[in-house]
Amino acid sequence: MDETLGTALRRWRDRLSPVDVGRASRPGRRAAGLRREELAELAGLSVDYVVRLEQGRATSPSAQVVASLARALQLQPAERDHAYRLAGLLPPPPGTISTHIPPGVQRMLARLGEFPVGVFSADWTLLSWTPAWAALIGDPGGRSGTELNLVRAVFAAGPRGLADWPVLHDGDALKAALVADLRTALVDYPRDRALLDLVGELRATSPEFARRWDEGAVGPHVSARKTIVHPQVGEVTCDCDVLTVPGCDVRLVVYTVAADSADAEKLEFLRVTNGVPARAAP
Repeated sequence: MDETLGTALRRWRDRLSPVDVGRASRPGRRAAGLRREELAELAGLSVDYVVRLEQGRATSPSAQVVASLARALQLQPAERDHAYRLAGLLPPPPGTISTHIPPGVQRMLARLGEFPVGVFSADWTLLSWTPAWAALIGDPGGRSGTELNLVRAVFAAGPRGLADWPVLHDGDALKAALVADLRTALVDYPRDRALLDLVGELRATSPEFARRWDEGAVGPHVSARKTIVHPQVGEVTCDCDVLTVPGCDVRLVVYTVAADSADAEKLEFLRVTNGVPARAAP
């Protein structure tokens, strides 16, 4: 029998342990792997659409959908490319930025659930995040692909600026490092159209970005203390570390707070409540 995208999705879903995606594996659970509902939530898709994909009733998923499913299912690069081909799409070509997160990084992410952690691609587009990140920074699930780019958020003016990223940044140090990262990414990924468009857009719309770019700004990412202004708990001061994963061009941004501090209490409150304000009693 010929394999289809639907049969492959079911096979990959069945082999993935709930524990690997941060889910509890309770006694009596009938599904050995992920449920369709869990896969849909992880991939940012509707359950109905996942069902239709597995049943072969949805036959033309977009590249963005396949990439989201590959990340959620923790596929190896060869499996990810196979998924693209089963969907009738070409895998991402060499010389372009990958949005794939290795399975080992995803398993680590699942076990870091108490910390706000975001995973970014080489052009600083947010790919994945922990629930604690969503509770502290705001749920990125409702943002479009362009709104998930940190460089655009830092340098863009108006509604696409930092309003959706409520972090008091460390000013010049972060900006210089981000510009330097994009310059390096252009060398590593010269055929990435989205990256070329991003640099062109920011040079045209942000005088500060254009100036830093033309000056050849460089700067490494360093550990820094940042303050997040949260509408529920006010200011939360965190230590921020940027970790680069060898062998795959993704960066983990990890926020931590000192144990038993007022900031730790605020972060735990947000983690428990998912950052959702309590509803007033009627």
